[in-house]
Amino acid sequence: MQTEIETHTPTVTQPPAPAPAHPHPADGARPRLPAGAAGAAVGRSGTAHSRTVYYVTKRGVDLVLSAIALLLLLPFLLLLGLLIRLDSPGPVIYRQTRVGARRVAGRWQRSDFTFFKLRTMRPDADPALHQAYVHALIHDDTAGMAALQGRDEAGGVHKLVHDPRITRIGRFLRKYSLDELPQFFNVLRGDMSLVGPRPAMPYEVADYQPWMLERLQAAPGITGLQQITARCTVDFAAQVRLDLAYIERQTLWLDMVILLKTPLAVLRAEGAC
Repeated sequence: MQTEIETHTPTVTQPPAPAPAHPHPADGARPRLPAGAAGAAVGRSGTAHSRTVYYVTKRGVDLVLSAIALLLLLPFLLLLGLLIRLDSPGPVIYRQTRVGARRVAGRWQRSDFTFFKLRTMRPDADPALHQAYVHALIHDDTAGMAALQGRDEAGGVHKLVHDPRITRIGRFLRKYSLDELPQFFNVLRGDMSLVGPRPAMPYEVADYQPWMLERLQAAPGITGLQQITARCTVDFAAQVRLDLAYIERQTLWLDMVILLKTPLAVLRAEGAC
C-alpha cells in the first residue's frame, strides 16, 4: 500500500511587481461610454454570429452614409480645393500611407492603405518634426513635446499645434476637421469605417507598447469614441484606452451615438489645431 507523504513548501512572499507606466485598460478604470450608448456589446466579447451580423450591417451603413455625404459635400469640396490652390502651390489632395485593419477569415489583420486628406501643409513639408513629436507623445515625454512645440503644451492639447509647416487655409481646415472629408472615399473603398480608432502612421505603430497594438482589432474610422470624448486633450495612453473601450463594447447603437455627437465635437474645436 502506497503512503502519501505530505510535504510542506515554505511560503515565499514575492515583492509586488512595479506598475507599468501605462497600464492596460483592464488594469484600471474603464473609460465611460457616452450617455444613451448602452447595449449588448458585440466586440471581442460577443458571439461569432453577433459579430458577423454587426460587421455586415456596419459595412452597409458605411456605404450608404458615405455615398450620401460625398454627393452632398461635392460642391463644398470643390470650393475648398480652389481655396487650397489659391493659398499655396501643390496638389489639393494629400496621400499618405496609414495603418488599418481588415477582417480575414474572422481574424483582424494589419492592412496598410493610402489615406486621403485635403492638403494643409506646404508641399515640401519635412515629416521629421511630426515623427519626433509622435515619439515623444507615445513615451509621455512632456519636455520633448514642449521643446518641439517651441513652448509648453498649448492648453493641455497633446498635438503638434504650433507646426510651421501648416498653411494659412490649412489651419482653418484642421480646426474644424474639414481636411478629413476626403476620407469618405476611403470608407467607400473599404479602407476605413465611419466609426473606429483613427488610422495610425507606420512610424507611430512602430513605437507602440504591445498592449497598444490592440487598436488594430477594428477598422479605422473617420470619427470615434476618442474624438467625441477627449480629442487630443488627454495623454496618448488614455487616447488608446478610449479606442480599446470602443472595440470591446462596440454596437450599432454606440456607432450612431458617436456619429450624432461628432458634429458638435467638431464645432467646439476642442483639442484641434
